[in-house]
Amino acid sequence: MHCFECGIGDPAAGTYARTVRTTHRPGYGPPEILSIRDQPIPAPGPGELLVRVRAASVNRTDSGVLRGKPFIFRFFAGFPNPRFSATGCDFAGEVEAVGAGVTGFSPSDRVYGLDDTGLGSHAQYLVVSTAKAVLHMPERLTYAEAVGCTEGAYYAVNFLNKVTVSPGQRVLVIGGTGAIGSAAIQILAAQGVRVDAVCPAEHAELVRSLGATETFDSARRDHLVPGDPYDAVFDAVGKSRFHDCRPIMAAHGVYLSSELGPRGENLVLPATTRVARGQRVIFPIPRNVRGSLVSVRELVERGAFRAVIDRTYALDDVQDAFRYVESGQKVGTVVLDPG
Repeated sequence: MHCFECGIGDPAAGTYARTVRTTHRPGYGPPEILSIRDQPIPAPGPGELLVRVRAASVNRTDSGVLRGKPFIFRFFAGFPNPRFSATGCDFAGEVEAVGAGVTGFSPSDRVYGLDDTGLGSHAQYLVVSTAKAVLHMPERLTYAEAVGCTEGAYYAVNFLNKVTVSPGQRVLVIGGTGAIGSAAIQILAAQGVRVDAVCPAEHAELVRSLGATETFDSARRDHLVPGDPYDAVFDAVGKSRFHDCRPIMAAHGVYLSSELGPRGENLVLPATTRVARGQRVIFPIPRNVRGSLVSVRELVERGAFRAVIDRTYALDDVQDAFRYVESGQKVGTVVLDPG
């Protein structure tokens, strides 16, 4: 275990750093408010780990935590100001030191984890409680691949486990190239479900390699032409509406969206469509982060799930990383390398 009085570093080389680099923001706002600062080395308290962060992702959840939008999100991420001055909700790295009472983890263990309300993980080092969703990494994964199995996969699991689908049934995933959509395709395919997906035409081959049977060009509206009905439609990017998708759904089909919809309609429709007892809208509240990550890790270990990585940004380029994520062009996961 490294000595906190001396700092963190390589004892053999005689080099120690007394500070670590981390993102910083004075409050909620756009990417332009982010800066990089040197902070004192954090020390783990009882039940905590000090992790050297090797990779984190920049994702839609991070964007919501950064901007504090929708406003209700601030009641989870911190009100009136963010709970963490650093951004970041997931990480992969090495345990540097353990606090008192910690069991199951040791220095040099490779770990990864997620807290969708924020962890402050866009930093070189992170202190995290073992009560959070912190798991040992599958041996064959890189750090970038590990964070590619966190945020998007977590939401995909939490949406799909609210729908009962059986092998041979049909599901349409809208937004098949995003972190959530690419995870959903693989989770459904592993269950023997027939998956079709909507994505940009240039990424159709990638999406089919994840398990999609048929792809539709997102620049067109061909997926809304009635054919064999879908038992479920999952919009992983929030660019559709229940009303538009009804003609392609089975009589008792289910519609899910990762977004609230115009004027928050996806919060209201679950109640009204439940009364009608026909086609339904479900808007699940995500929960059980640890259980979700464990289920995805099991798929990884079976060879049934792989992270889709778009590109990697250096910590100094974190503003650009957020802008790219918010552009809606990313494919899979955008990785941040703290250096």
